[in-house]
Amino acid sequence: MNKTIFIASAEPYTGKSVIALGLINMLLARTSKIGYFKPIIRQTAPDQKEIHIETILHHFSLPIEYADTYAFSGQEVLRRLESEDMGEIINTIITKYKKLEEAYDFTVIEGTDFLGEGLAFEFEINVSVAKNLGAPVLIVVSGERRTTAQVVTAALNVLRNFESRELQVIGMVVNRVQPAQVDDVRELLRLQLPADMMLAVIPWEKSLQSPTLREIKDALDARVLFGEELLSNQADNYVTGAMMLPGFLSHIKDNVLIVTPGDRGDIVIGALQANLSSTYPKVAGIVLTAGIEPDEPVIRLLQGLQTVVPIIAVQKGTFETTTIIGNIHSRITVDNKQKIALAIDTFEKYVDWKALDDKLYTFEPEGITPHMFQYQLVRSAKSQKKHIVLPEGNEDRILKAAARLIKQGVVDLTLLGDPAEITASIRRLGLDLDPAAIRIIDPVNSPYYTPYVETLYELRKNKNVNMEMARDLMTDVSYFGTMMVYKGDADGMVSGAVHTTQHTIRPALQFIKTRPGVSIVSSVFFMCLPERVSVFGDCAVNPNPTAEQLAEIAISSAGSSARFGIEPRIAMLSYSSGSSGEGEDVERVREATRLVRQKRPDLKIEGPIQYDAAVDPLVGRQKMPGSEVAGRASVLIFPDLNTGNNTYKAVQRETGALAIGPMLQGLNKPINDLSRGCTVDDIFNTVVITAIQCQDNATPAA
Repeated sequence: MNKTIFIASAEPYTGKSVIALGLINMLLARTSKIGYFKPIIRQTAPDQKEIHIETILHHFSLPIEYADTYAFSGQEVLRRLESEDMGEIINTIITKYKKLEEAYDFTVIEGTDFLGEGLAFEFEINVSVAKNLGAPVLIVVSGERRTTAQVVTAALNVLRNFESRELQVIGMVVNRVQPAQVDDVRELLRLQLPADMMLAVIPWEKSLQSPTLREIKDALDARVLFGEELLSNQADNYVTGAMMLPGFLSHIKDNVLIVTPGDRGDIVIGALQANLSSTYPKVAGIVLTAGIEPDEPVIRLLQGLQTVVPIIAVQKGTFETTTIIGNIHSRITVDNKQKIALAIDTFEKYVDWKALDDKLYTFEPEGITPHMFQYQLVRSAKSQKKHIVLPEGNEDRILKAAARLIKQGVVDLTLLGDPAEITASIRRLGLDLDPAAIRIIDPVNSPYYTPYVETLYELRKNKNVNMEMARDLMTDVSYFGTMMVYKGDADGMVSGAVHTTQHTIRPALQFIKTRPGVSIVSSVFFMCLPERVSVFGDCAVNPNPTAEQLAEIAISSAGSSARFGIEPRIAMLSYSSGSSGEGEDVERVREATRLVRQKRPDLKIEGPIQYDAAVDPLVGRQKMPGSEVAGRASVLIFPDLNTGNNTYKAVQRETGALAIGPMLQGLNKPINDLSRGCTVDDIFNTVVITAIQCQDNATPAA
């Protein structure tokens, strides 16, 4: 079930805060455990809290610590980008969001305000955050100071920009539209938006935009002369008091702000008298300009009147003052209960909240992003910590990965090798890794050596392995590490940074062996592409699988996909799609597809199918219309090792994709191979997926 929504805009001053207030109020009618998260905030001073966050938390009494409601300030993001990539920023945002998601039934996420530098950058980071959090998007567009045509064009452009980045938009709110334009805007957009998309058009509400005297005071850097307690007054209009008093009085409107030079005592006194009169509208406040304050007799008169109108004084001239006031964009603050109530009423009046609630309830995210996939991997591994053995203990990359794994508390580790050499390497590399936090075993000199030799002899004596051969084999770290797993002294093994694939997996094939019902060991890579994660198999083990083997690889790969949170939609790849191709190779893929459908009719599968038709929605619809897999495949099964290995490497190099794996599937216990060109990240990720595999192996194979 969906647990979040992302309120997004693509420009400043759209009135997102009104939508956030109304949405949270709506959701609180369904559940009391509502979270609020604004990944990147606008912070004007180091110790100053974001006004909108404070308003949300206080008004709804949400039991969330302020520090948990955001990840970064905009300035902090820009600083971090100078020293680290965007991926680390997104990872931090995911981690903070997940903390709220786990604690609350539903979390409202609000995008950036577009008030800082680099509007294009803000749009891209909002897209990235929404996509990585798997959140449906509610777009908010401003109709302020736009013609009907301009409003419609702006709204459609924003929608296209979000959808072109494969975000799932469930609704659109067009806010601050002139009342006379509302019906036309709604009708024109309804004709062009998807029929199932929620649409709301909200007319301009002056009371929501009007600044308070406190906001005016802050914008002008003014000094309060009278009425400090009345600074919450709203100024719906303002007028310059530069004419004679009778003419000035005719310009007073309800909740008017009067701007006049400080020496115009007649205007000040006349305004106060008008405010007291039952025949004149209410005066919101008075701004005295030009650094001039009323003469002492006027001040004394004002004090005696016990004025009920706030009066503030500024150094700026009248023209500059009115210009600043005209450019103030009011914000809804925690002390303005009237404006908060109006915002909620406006939302309930103009937003079809029942339709929106239905969309939220039925929303299902499509796919999973690389950052979210990696976050979920680490979280899953930590949930049930396992013990992994790394045979290549003195390899620098292994040690660097080990340091990260231990620091994050992902797994328990055993390194094979000479303890003195490994400890010296840790010091040489300057790693934050306490040797006491890991187990270091020198195979030949360990108490495990003799029992392991005897076990190997018993297991392999029928294969012409004598005791002397068993002793020799057990000096090999691959055999020793695999035996640790077989005997239950470790849960899984990762090797191959130095050794070949055959060297790594040969012992596993000899005595770990395959699971019941599985006849072939195969492999998958988790290909973390820029916008999605796909499963590639088999790209590392089987050179020329038969149709029966291909079917088994597909079924195993679908199981691995589902186990790691990726909905399996299987594409059996070939050089032709559907029934168009002929030849031995394509017939083998066709037969494999038939076998999968026969053995596992519950699986979504298509084949034979070409790579472009499998992953590109447009090509998929053209080549295989009506297919539930074409264009949306998540599990791609290659017809042979030559094709698979070259394709995964080509995709990795050309797109910058992270390839996690290979992960071996079909063994009784998890043994995984590394490429000899692996990076520290590759090792880290492979250990993590091995640990997760171990969670499915509660009983020993022996």
